[in-house]
Amino acid sequence: MELRALGLTDWYLSALENPISPDDEIARVITVNKDNYTIHTGEAEIIGEITGRIRYNADSKIDLPAVGDWVKIQRFDKNSPALITNILPRKTELKRKTAGRRMEYQMIASNINRAFVMQSLDNNFNINRMERYMTMIHESNIDTGILLSKSDLLSPEELQDKINTIRQQGIQAEILIFTNKDKESIDQIRTHLVAGKTYCLLGSSGVGKTTLLNNLVGEELFAVGEIREKDHKGRHTTTNRNLVVLPGGGMLVDTPGMRELGNIELTEGIRKTFNLIDDLSQHCKFNNCSHTQEPKCAVLKALEEGEITEDHYNNYIKLTKESRFNKMSYLERKRQDKEFGKMQKRVMSERKSRRQS
Repeated sequence: MELRALGLTDWYLSALENPISPDDEIARVITVNKDNYTIHTGEAEIIGEITGRIRYNADSKIDLPAVGDWVKIQRFDKNSPALITNILPRKTELKRKTAGRRMEYQMIASNINRAFVMQSLDNNFNINRMERYMTMIHESNIDTGILLSKSDLLSPEELQDKINTIRQQGIQAEILIFTNKDKESIDQIRTHLVAGKTYCLLGSSGVGKTTLLNNLVGEELFAVGEIREKDHKGRHTTTNRNLVVLPGGGMLVDTPGMRELGNIELTEGIRKTFNLIDDLSQHCKFNNCSHTQEPKCAVLKALEEGEITEDHYNNYIKLTKESRFNKMSYLERKRQDKEFGKMQKRVMSERKSRRQS
């Protein structure tokens, strides 16, 4: 397999600051392990380890290699891990806020061409959560699609109601409806996974992501948990992100189910996801209208007249407030880290001066 079949394009090579030396190779990160990385050279999957320079210069974990990254490597012999010496510029970064109170970014995957938000057509279906995923994807300037699994649970009329609910929120992304029990619907999804392109599956546990991945690969590569009796949902056992090359040549990143989906800054993502509200805001009396209490607010007027749903509006307000708060908290943390770093350097300099005197 050549590197271009893995998605390498001239864009990544032209974005390099320094040319590739005769000792360098290019590889793609396909798995982030606890202490190292699994990378693909175009010929084989091998283990890679980062240099101390990369680790030392990383301000946070998003500066370390992520699934989907293109990296420079050097190999000294076949029995030793490859040395990852540099990360090529990323075309896209799919990231979220780390779980809990920490104000830090967590990389999900990089260099993704299209991300699919996957929900099942049972109790998992949640339009607000779908909007949250899509906001994160749009912020990364990645094309978006929607996968609705377990279509066998609903009648054609009920399926249409779900689609209508999505469209009423102003979501225009392509919707693919399927069931893992039907080969034809799996084949339909295959036609949307183009060779040389990289895709990502995002969704909660139990929606069928791992089962779909196994079906697309054509064999049981990844374990699926047992079905819970109380709600008949399968718990998949994905614990890390894997980039899998499919038989048709497309590449798919499977991700663990996300129980918490916080974000730090979503200006562009909110604008694209809530495009109906964004269009309405152009007609508000005030340019800085918060759409909560101002007079002659076009958004509040549309809400009152039923042009936008209350759930859609409330989710917009919630995500906007969360984004602003997390952004301020993140910038404050970065400021404190910078001041702490300066203090450390000052202390080390003073110690050095005392030893020399």
